[in-house]
Amino acid sequence: MSTRTRFGPAPSLDDFAAIAQAALDSLGEPFRERAGAVSIRIENLADEDTLEHLHIEDPFELTGLYSGVALTLDLHSAPSTTPPVVWLYRLAIIDEWLADGEVALEDLIAHVLVHELAHHFGWSDEEIDRVLEMDDEP
Repeated sequence: MSTRTRFGPAPSLDDFAAIAQAALDSLGEPFRERAGAVSIRIENLADEDTLEHLHIEDPFELTGLYSGVALTLDLHSAPSTTPPVVWLYRLAIIDEWLADGEVALEDLIAHVLVHELAHHFGWSDEEIDRVLEMDDEP
């Protein structure tokens, strides 16, 4: 019989929240201040309504989501009443982390968080990818 290695339990929702908060706290200015109005919510997986709205069948394909109005679209004369929220989906992130095997879980959570916060700043997916690629360069 082979010996099993025990790695411990998967990080909890609270663990994810703490890791995301640490990533948020590490952002430079002016990003940290502008991201301060954004709530961070951690769920195991996206709910059925969200998946259906985004035309996603497999909940493990969605690691994060920004809901709210981007700063570039919010008008001071008619501010949005929709609170900005970044959703991080714990099980989908863990699944991606296990499949990758090369990145620290904290780094992946920070990556997803920054990607979703960038939508709050009004950046397109292409702009976000360019910025995140620059961070990955040695």
